Amino acid sequence: MMERKKTDCPALPPGWKKEEVIRKSGLSAGKSDVYYYSPTGKKFRSKPQLSRYLGNTVDLGCFDFRTGKMMPGKMQKNKQRLRHDPLSLAKGGKPDLNTALPIRQTASIFKQPVTKVTSHPGNKVKADLQRVTEQPRQLFWERRLKGLRSSDVTEEVLRTMDLPKGLQSVGPDSSDDTLLSAIASALHMSSSPITGQTSVAAEKNPAIWLNTSQPLCKAFTVTDEHIREQELKVYQARRSLEEALIADGLARAAENTRELLEGKTA
Repeated sequence: MMERKKTDCPALPPGWKKEEVIRKSGLSAGKSDVYYYSPTGKKFRSKPQLSRYLGNTVDLGCFDFRTGKMMPGKMQKNKQRLRHDPLSLAKGGKPDLNTALPIRQTASIFKQPVTKVTSHPGNKVKADLQRVTEQPRQLFWERRLKGLRSSDVTEEVLRTMDLPKGLQSVGPDSSDDTLLSAIASALHMSSSPITGQTSVAAEKNPAIWLNTSQPLCKAFTVTDEHIREQELKVYQARRSLEEALIADGLARAAENTRELLEGKTA
C-alpha cells in the first residue's frame, strides 16, 4: 500500500509535476520515492535521466532531485569541499567516484622499530624492509561482491557476462558472478599482470597458499586468438552503441517536434 502526492515543480519549466510515493507497509515503510512527469506525461526516475531529456534548456547543476528545489548553496559547499580535499586535489580536482574495493585494511600489530634483546648474546635482529612495509590483507574479500548487480538509469538489472571456459574459480563458494567482479576489480586496480593463482597448492589449500594480489581463479593464458576474438567483440559493441545513439537522437528529435506541434495546436 502506497500514498501518492503529486504537486507542481516550480524549479522546472511550466507543466512539470513532482510525485512523491510514500511506502506504507513492509520493511521500507515510511520511506518515499520521487518521480517527475513532463507536460506530456513522460515519467523520470532519476536526475541523470531528467538531465538527458532536458538537455541544455535547464541547468540542473544545483537541482535537488528529492526536494524539487534549486539549492545553489549546496552546490557551492560541494565545490568548496572538493577544492580543499587533498584526495581530490591529487586527482586533479575531479570528484571522488569511490572506486576503492571492499577490502578490510588491517593495521600492523607489530610495534616498530623492533627492540633488540641484549640479555641473549646469540640473538640477531634481521630487518626485512619489504615485510615491514607490507600490511596484512583480508583473504577471500571477493565474496563481499557476491549478490551485487549493475543496473541502468531505469533501474533494470543488466545481464552479466559469460565467463570463458578456461577461467575456473578457486576457493570456497566462489560463483561465476563473484569471479567476474574480482577479475574486473583486479584489472581496474592492479598495475601488475593478471595471471590467476599460479601455485598448484592454492587449489588444495587456498587459505594458506593464496596469492592475494591475484583473483580467485586458476592460472590462465591469453593467446593471440583470444585477443582477436575480443577485438571483434569490442568492434561489434561499438557499432551497436553507435546505432543505438543515432536511433535515440532521432527519436528524441521526433518527440521534441511532436511536442512543439502539440503546443502550437493547443
